[in-house]
Amino acid sequence: MRTEARLFTGVAAFFAVTAAGYGWFSEEPAGTAALTVAFLMAALVAFFLHVQYRKRGLRAQDRGDAEVLETAGPLDFFPPHSPWPVTVALGAVVLALGIVYGLWLALIGFGVLALAVLGLVFQYAGREAQRPNSPEEDSGSGSGAASSTSTRSP
Repeated sequence: MRTEARLFTGVAAFFAVTAAGYGWFSEEPAGTAALTVAFLMAALVAFFLHVQYRKRGLRAQDRGDAEVLETAGPLDFFPPHSPWPVTVALGAVVLALGIVYGLWLALIGFGVLALAVLGLVFQYAGREAQRPNSPEEDSGSGSGAASSTSTRSP
């Protein structure tokens, strides 16, 4: 995920420079706000991908010498439920209302939004330690191959 993190970091940097230049030269708030929001969205994706790369390291897709077989198996863990998307939406609404009604409400909304984004990114941060052994690690015993094929549908 290193390549994707670098790509989105470049996109975020582009939008940051563009928003600063547009805001400086045009003095038009709507376009500056749109470019700033685009920067924040790209920066959020870049942050998430960077955290995933630091946690998991290189994937088989990132290496030039990888075989197709290395990407086989279960894709990943998909959480069944999470309170953080609703909290992100609540923080965004409070932040937007704070822009209309006052700085104090915008600061509260920004705080809720920042907490929710961090919660969303790190909600399963300790899950790697609980992950069972992969089939490649159990290939010597033979039980890994049997268990990986028994969960697949015919």
